[in-house]
Amino acid sequence: MSIVQNKKAFHDYFIEEKYETGMVLEGWEVKAIRDGRVQLKEAYVIIRKSELYLIGCHISPLKTASTHINPDSIRTRKLLLHAEQIKRLIGKVERAGYTLVPLDMHYKTGRIKLEIGLAKGKKEHDKRESEKQKEWERDKQRLMRTK
Repeated sequence: MSIVQNKKAFHDYFIEEKYETGMVLEGWEVKAIRDGRVQLKEAYVIIRKSELYLIGCHISPLKTASTHINPDSIRTRKLLLHAEQIKRLIGKVERAGYTLVPLDMHYKTGRIKLEIGLAKGKKEHDKRESEKQKEWERDKQRLMRTK
């Protein structure tokens, strides 16, 4: 069951591979995510010291979360992935033009998971072309319905 999706990533990047990662979260963050107070639009993934980190993910704290904790809504969060997968990603990201972007946050067996994608940036003409393709698909569906 999807919590939030990053639709902007599909517009700005060609997604070549997808990986499902776990996340290191605090208690107030889990409660806020379950309430749907999360945004992935400006988020990205970096690799530091052979570990993955999610930066720029905004989780708005609940008003009733806690009185003794000062929540930081855009803190850096560590992502959990097998060491072999991380090594493979490091090799691919170090090549020119590849980056890691968060695509989807969802529940899996009661835990919150993040799907990240190995992506290559689109040029402006690629974005226009994919927009034309989407429009054509919509027009085609409309034509099929009217007949």
